[in-house]
Amino acid sequence: MDKRDLSQVFRERLRLLLQRSGYHQAAFAARVGIDRSALSQLMSGATTRLPRAETLLNIAADQQVSLDWLLGLSQDEGLTGELRPILEMEEGGENPALLARWHTEASGTKVRYVPAGIPDLLRSNELIAYESERSNRNSVIQIDETHSRIGYSRRPESDMEICMPWHTLEIFAHGLGIWSDFPAEARKRQLAHMAQLLDDLYPSLRLFLYDGRERFSVPYTIFGSMRAAIYVGDMYLVLNATEPVRTLTRHFDTLIRSAVVHAHEAASHAIKLQNSAST
Repeated sequence: MDKRDLSQVFRERLRLLLQRSGYHQAAFAARVGIDRSALSQLMSGATTRLPRAETLLNIAADQQVSLDWLLGLSQDEGLTGELRPILEMEEGGENPALLARWHTEASGTKVRYVPAGIPDLLRSNELIAYESERSNRNSVIQIDETHSRIGYSRRPESDMEICMPWHTLEIFAHGLGIWSDFPAEARKRQLAHMAQLLDDLYPSLRLFLYDGRERFSVPYTIFGSMRAAIYVGDMYLVLNATEPVRTLTRHFDTLIRSAVVHAHEAASHAIKLQNSAST
């Protein structure tokens, strides 16, 4: 469909929804998250530009119509299941299939990851077993998922950046905090394992370490340009809209710009920590 025709059909259906809703323009605009002047402009025909994807999703969701119908791509007004809520809560914990699906859907795009501890992808079987025991999780499931993720990271289309505080690795190397009962030799093997993977998977997988005293971040993962999952314990707060994903992407880029250890240095940094690990 020509852009002008698409815009015209959208305006006609927007006018129909406004009329059918029984709301004044100001109330209708408030319901779909825009101001009255923006709504008037959309309906005026002064421009062929369509609103942002988030606005289209808001209109379709509020008025319970399909996005295809709103854009004139379908005559079927009913919902067909293609709309995703902008904000969702998903259970984490023993749900590796959820992360696997998100990674699969983001195939061919960049994945950006701020971990809560040692990055899942870079954990040894020993560390997974140790941490799983303390969190009452199934270590077999965790290990299988990690190996699957490593296999995926070897594929040509894989592209992942990880950004984390450098002091997390320092704390781990010295056996402090949650790793106080993890044996020194096991910590050294973990750091050697991490260094090997960082070397093998570079540049598809790139680890940056920033100064956590200067920057702060909650753990989250950005899957391409349309989904971000913020880790909140055993739950994920999932954002399915362009603008908040862009905001988190800018935050991630700020962490990378402030990195004190860059991706090409990460493997050798892990080896240095291995050599200095406390017994």
